Amino acid sequence: MNVVKNIFAALICIAVFILGIQIISKSKVNQTYKTDYAELNHFKYGLFSVDAWKEQITVIISDEIDKLYLSRKNEKTLQSHLEVQLGILIDKIVERIEKKNSTSFKGSLKQSFIDSFVDVKDIKKGIPEYAAAMMAEMTNNKTESQIKKLLKDRIQGYVKKTFDTQDTSKKETIVVKNGATNEEEAKDILQETIQRNHDTIAELGMIVIGLCVLLFLMAAYPKGSLTTFMYATLALTLLMLLAVGVTTPMIDMEAKISKLNFVLFDHSIQFENQVLYFQSKSIMDVFRIMVFHKELQMKVVGVVMVCFSIVFPVLKMISTIFYYFEIGNLRKSKIIEFFVVKSSKWSMADVLVIAIFMAYIGFNGIINSQLQNLNSSAQGVDILTTNGTSLQPGFYLFFTYTILAMFFTGFLTSRISKKDLVP
Repeated sequence: MNVVKNIFAALICIAVFILGIQIISKSKVNQTYKTDYAELNHFKYGLFSVDAWKEQITVIISDEIDKLYLSRKNEKTLQSHLEVQLGILIDKIVERIEKKNSTSFKGSLKQSFIDSFVDVKDIKKGIPEYAAAMMAEMTNNKTESQIKKLLKDRIQGYVKKTFDTQDTSKKETIVVKNGATNEEEAKDILQETIQRNHDTIAELGMIVIGLCVLLFLMAAYPKGSLTTFMYATLALTLLMLLAVGVTTPMIDMEAKISKLNFVLFDHSIQFENQVLYFQSKSIMDVFRIMVFHKELQMKVVGVVMVCFSIVFPVLKMISTIFYYFEIGNLRKSKIIEFFVVKSSKWSMADVLVIAIFMAYIGFNGIINSQLQNLNSSAQGVDILTTNGTSLQPGFYLFFTYTILAMFFTGFLTSRISKKDLVP
């Protein structure tokens, strides 16, 4: 019976190792995909981008130019303005000719001829007819199209002179890396890949948790002492579970404006999926950030965190194995004795899990609060904000480790008689 049980336990241990490596690998890849997707949707490329605004404003202006037309009322108003301007223009022309002709004898002769045969008042009497002819030409379909085209060309000229100065090389690299031809195609590819990988990681995580729980149930029932092989299998499985838990993301924190919409000139200005903040971090990621931080306090916090979440559990696991197998008479060692017998009250693994959970709740509440303030402060603007903060498989794997680690210590005390334990 023990042989079959040991074989089954070995198979579970091997499966946990294989699946654990796949989870770590896929989680790292998916973490990169999520970061790239958040970068493509960052509000600096949308809501704060000159190019994004230019694209929408140009469409609105072009549409408004196409709608331009002269009503009867507008025609009369414009014609009266034309008549005034034509009168001023004729006066300026006459004044300029007289000024030029006054500078020479030949000019004086020309001016005498003009004064004799040209009556400016007669010319001005035809101003209404001139203005009417100009209005008829302006309202001609062909002329109207030419005017609209001229306006559009001028707008395009202004658009070409208006451009974004921010660096977009990172965004362009992401598009090329994903084999897409444009930004929108890259977003679709990344979104589909992220969801597919997330589902796979979640399934693998549930399988690993199920296998680990099954292995511990096998060790617990039927009651009695554990075999050496079974105990070693439990230890190796726990170490792998710990490794997966600390290297895969535990929390994704995301705040974004899902939709921002307002009306300009009876046209809708709209921005979608504008990411304000995104982070996807594991315990090791946070440790690297803290330990390389310029402030000493951050370095200290990072070292303390990694000590209680990784170093301390690993040392305790190794000490437990030495104590269990009584290797080199190390059971009498004060260090081994501390980690095996007295370290339970110093263990911070469960505290860390609670801290992560509370951080999740805290960040979730803070982000929700700030996004609600954004919604309430926007007058005349339709804003739909989204809080995408969520716990990731790494949290559940690490949580499973902390629970099973307590049972592992219990197996040790049940295997070794109380007289062997140091009080």
